[in-house]
Amino acid sequence: MKSNAEVLRVIDAFLARRPEPAEALKFVIDTLHRERPHYHWVGVYRLEPDGTHLRLHEYYVGRPTPHTRIPVTEGICGAAVREGRTLVVPDVSQDPRYLACSLETRSEIVVPIRREGRIVGEIDIDSDDLDAFREEDRLLLEAVAERLAPFIP
Repeated sequence: MKSNAEVLRVIDAFLARRPEPAEALKFVIDTLHRERPHYHWVGVYRLEPDGTHLRLHEYYVGRPTPHTRIPVTEGICGAAVREGRTLVVPDVSQDPRYLACSLETRSEIVVPIRREGRIVGEIDIDSDDLDAFREEDRLLLEAVAERLAPFIP
């Protein structure tokens, strides 16, 4: 498994080529999924222009989800927007905000993506492992979120 610094170097090298937004998101999603075996579901949501819903980018890795559009008033994803911060849920079965996507999911981390101080989207990662996310995951994903900001339409 690569260190956070190594993962960020790989992502930086790719994003320096100035890919199209869809290509950038696909690369980052695939890289995170490949480099962190406990990231079982990896997706990026975009905050819709009116700020009321999050819409899942068409490309994600993991089991299918019915939650392709989430009101910001619902779920962990909505809470991350409302609270304006990264949320780590060690056991989704103990959090009433959790919107069940898969029976196998045990923990979740959601990281807002900001551009010019405004939330424009978020990285959402689920794990089939209880308490899967550590401080190093938060640090990595917050750094990735900064890099993805210019690629969120």
